[in-house]
Amino acid sequence: MSNTIEKPHDFAGPVVIPHPAQLDALMPVDDTLETNHIVGFDGNDIRSRPFNLLRSQVIKTLEANSWKLFGLTSATPAAGKSFLSLNLAAALSRLSDKTIYLFDLDLRRGSLADALGIEGKVGLGEFLSGKTDDLHSIGHRVGDGNLALFPCYRVKSNSAELLASKRFEALMAAIKNLPDDVIVICDLPPAFANDDTIMIAQFLDAYMLVIEQGITTKKQMNNTVSLLNPTPCLGTVLNRYVGGLIDPYGYGYGSGAYNKYYSG
Repeated sequence: MSNTIEKPHDFAGPVVIPHPAQLDALMPVDDTLETNHIVGFDGNDIRSRPFNLLRSQVIKTLEANSWKLFGLTSATPAAGKSFLSLNLAAALSRLSDKTIYLFDLDLRRGSLADALGIEGKVGLGEFLSGKTDDLHSIGHRVGDGNLALFPCYRVKSNSAELLASKRFEALMAAIKNLPDDVIVICDLPPAFANDDTIMIAQFLDAYMLVIEQGITTKKQMNNTVSLLNPTPCLGTVLNRYVGGLIDPYGYGYGSGAYNKYYSG
């Protein structure tokens, strides 16, 4: 008799990642977006400006390195990485020549579904644990654009075990094989919360590090980079920056002229 215990999340078959057009459409409620500060879908909203600028920098770096798969993480919880992941994905989705996928891989504390007002029970945790094989039943097309969201509803099982499974390997392999016009963002756990981010990072082309002003220390930032080495750091984002008196958005120039520019 074999001593090998076959676990339900072991998986050898191919993973099919549906195109956004193949998913059920989700039309976010304006009040929900406003409550959760999701502004990246509206290019005429002055608050989307930082995400538009970040979008251009990200695309330039991805194309220069032939990358398409990156994650967002932070050293510690509550730095705003999920807020940035969703707003960046929203800003990217407004580009007609790109298809955007957003995967919530913060298995213990997934929050993207809540931010968009999605109520459900079947997410990436259920896929990795073997409770479903169908990513069509998990994903949502956000609005009528080209953004696909695959949420997570906070697993109760050991997240590291799920990330070490063949299912996760197969999922990441399928993501890697997506067409060249695709950009994939993974919302990751905080780097020091557990070893989940280290396990995920080995499958990524790069990661972006979210730094919270006045909270994240230089030591935490450097240790995170060392922890996730050799995966390249795509760049850092300073979140919750308190700008000067001239520019409330922290850029130090332009002042109220931006209000006129966007309102005009």
